[in-house]
Amino acid sequence: MSSAAVALDPNAFVDFTLESIQVLTPNTSKFVFTLHEDQALGMTVASCVMTKFTNADGKIVIRPYTPTSDADLKGSFDFIVKRYDAGVMSAHFHSLKVGDKLAVKGPMTKYALQINQHKSVAMLAGGTGITPMLQIIGGILKNKEDTTKMNLIFANVTPEDIMLKEDLDALAKAHPDQFKVTYVVDKVVEGWEGETGYITAELVKKHIPEIGSDGNKVFVCGPPPMMAAVSGAKGPNYTQGEVEGVLKELGLTIEQVFKF
Repeated sequence: MSSAAVALDPNAFVDFTLESIQVLTPNTSKFVFTLHEDQALGMTVASCVMTKFTNADGKIVIRPYTPTSDADLKGSFDFIVKRYDAGVMSAHFHSLKVGDKLAVKGPMTKYALQINQHKSVAMLAGGTGITPMLQIIGGILKNKEDTTKMNLIFANVTPEDIMLKEDLDALAKAHPDQFKVTYVVDKVVEGWEGETGYITAELVKKHIPEIGSDGNKVFVCGPPPMMAAVSGAKGPNYTQGEVEGVLKELGLTIEQVFKF
């Protein structure tokens, strides 16, 4: 974290004003909130915040989200949010208009990643599960002393659902020896050159041959069906649960895996 003033309070909700909305895919948008020009949000790698609003029935709704802007960025921060029909908070985000306020509290550390803590990192993400991975990728790449190698498999339904693809491709091009990204989609369209189908053991071994090796850590984040198939769901009371699915098939243990 830089010496910038910190906007967040871990013990109280703070209201932030929506500055702009950028549509990324048909159902996903980037929501940019204003900070004072000398303020940074104050996030750590890897952490999330709690967001809060009161619905029409007077019920308080609180949900965790991971900001996707650089932790040291001054003057603004953003969330990337996909609209889910059953998602109360995601629907609230997509109902916001420029000038509206959102209550945010944090940060809440989920995985305290240190410089060169792991020799290599494998990331398996689906949809908006990319958000904590962006935090990890950005945190590692901006520190020249951090030599951790990163390999990301990013799964989506269609190519047009892939958010921030240009940004990820640019990072991979700029850091070819440190960061690699593979895309996989369920539904093929003409001209698609990436992988098709789902994240399988065969696909993971093909693109991340180092997975499960000494010094390799695996991070997983995605919608519940993907988590169940790839790593197994998290356990009760925010515990990590058992390793199931693809990662169990590959012989990984819970010590080698972290589920966001």
